[in-house]
Amino acid sequence: MALKAPWLKNYGDIPFELDYPDYSMCDAIYQAADTYPSYTSLIYMGRKIPYTILKEKIEETAKAFYALGVRKGDRVTVCLPNVPQTVYCFYALNRIGALASMVHPLSAVGEIVFYLKETESRFAITLDPFFDKFDEALKQYPIDKLIITSAGEELNPVKKLGYKLTTGRKIKKVPPREDIINWKDFINGGKDVKTGYVADMKGKDAAVILFSGGTTGKTKGILLSNLNFNALGLQTATMSSYAVPGKRMLAAMPMFHGFGLGVCIHTALMGGGVSILVPRFTVKEYAQLIKKTKPNFIAGVPTLFEAITRCDGLDNVKLDFLKGVFSGGDSLSIELKKKFDKFLDDHGSPVHIREGYGTTECVTASCLTPYHMYREGSIGFPYPDTYYKICIPGTDEEVPYGTEGEICLSGPSVMIGYLNNPEETANTLRTHGDGRIWLHTGDLGLMDEDGFIYFKQRIKRMIITSGYNVYPSQIENIIDAHEAVQMSCAIGVKDPYKMQKVKVFVVLKKGFTPSEELKTDIFNYCKKHIAKYALPYEIEFRTELPKTLVGKIAYTVLEKEENAKHGTTVA
Repeated sequence: MALKAPWLKNYGDIPFELDYPDYSMCDAIYQAADTYPSYTSLIYMGRKIPYTILKEKIEETAKAFYALGVRKGDRVTVCLPNVPQTVYCFYALNRIGALASMVHPLSAVGEIVFYLKETESRFAITLDPFFDKFDEALKQYPIDKLIITSAGEELNPVKKLGYKLTTGRKIKKVPPREDIINWKDFINGGKDVKTGYVADMKGKDAAVILFSGGTTGKTKGILLSNLNFNALGLQTATMSSYAVPGKRMLAAMPMFHGFGLGVCIHTALMGGGVSILVPRFTVKEYAQLIKKTKPNFIAGVPTLFEAITRCDGLDNVKLDFLKGVFSGGDSLSIELKKKFDKFLDDHGSPVHIREGYGTTECVTASCLTPYHMYREGSIGFPYPDTYYKICIPGTDEEVPYGTEGEICLSGPSVMIGYLNNPEETANTLRTHGDGRIWLHTGDLGLMDEDGFIYFKQRIKRMIITSGYNVYPSQIENIIDAHEAVQMSCAIGVKDPYKMQKVKVFVVLKKGFTPSEELKTDIFNYCKKHIAKYALPYEIEFRTELPKTLVGKIAYTVLEKEENAKHGTTVA
């Protein structure tokens, strides 16, 4: 029952299989640069960077890393927002055969120490505002060189001057030190490198380290290959009709995340598209960028789209330039899809939101709703060359169509494994009876008889109350449909009799005020739509819900807060 491209019979414009080049990520970008040299590759704060310049910048950055002492197989920590230097470093390290370890610039000191140690990085790069955190981290884990750059470095001359006179003046100067080098000196250091720096990289070679975590579990380093990224780029472009040469993607998702790096950057650049870099995200600034740049494609997590529906910055703005809107990184509720599709309709968009599904263990997406075939609650069909099957959790035994189980997938984007963690790798990547390696996602879902895939939630997030399995995502979807509710989060709270009981946190829409009367109304609404055993025992109003660094609702934060009140702990 393992499924591969089941839509072939009625979705004939998508090929069953693709050919994947046996070369590096950087080679893929250089091929695009040679094909579309005059096209714009990146837009950063209004500055357009053509592919010819992108290639030159990557090349000089590669030489600079090589001159610094970085060699094939070395791991370099890249701790930057979505600025051009992040793109240069990512591909430059690949050019010389080193691995880019991509981490969030808002990481805490302890997290930075963990990332440096886990990857055994001898080199790192970050922005000047984050120097103090790195300075503290380096006291615990010294490295050979820390490269410091600035958000103003790649601005056009006028804006660069303006940046220095405003924001730049407020940033504390980085002290001169032997283990620190600024970006300009770093680049100049590679000027004398002429040959010998380019590594012979193949598809199977390790290229990138991304880190899992956020909402669940212990953070793990995920080792990804050139093939993983190049396959993802070709598959995404094929399934979504995205990455058309010259078309623009608004790249707000951060580059430390597989969604931002794989879809918003690599897929776009492989196809000769344009990535509009968003170094700092606020809903208001995002709305302004949509108005100003008129992107053809936007991608984000559900909380981004939820925020847009509440933002008045797009009032009376016609969105007829959109060719694709993609949601991923977290589950898109049925109610939020309805809300956002109506928002798109009201603003003249020719397209609706399409939900994808994937994990960082396969870079990002591996499944997507077709543009013309939506089925309520479904995340669509697998990518070309990607197989899906639903198994009894923890086994390779498939379940019948329509039965819930663990989502397992196999394909060219599946990771090499977890860094320094062979036991966890063996638990997650398993060879089944068909001889294929299957990624056990830890997610619950099902497949219907037509091949549509349905994501339910993380297996670990399931609430067990009085012996019944309760799915928070289903409760949230029901409560989100209440006229007063903007968004909600359901959690399980330890209970001595029921094992767990359900509590719901609710953010109200504008115009609604928290009150006991409204709480009672929501309770009564729940009684009409939710089974008695799954009813929340308490509803708490919040002005906002905690988020992870990529914008997912951090339900584990709420679980820890709540269980701490009762003197219990959450594993």
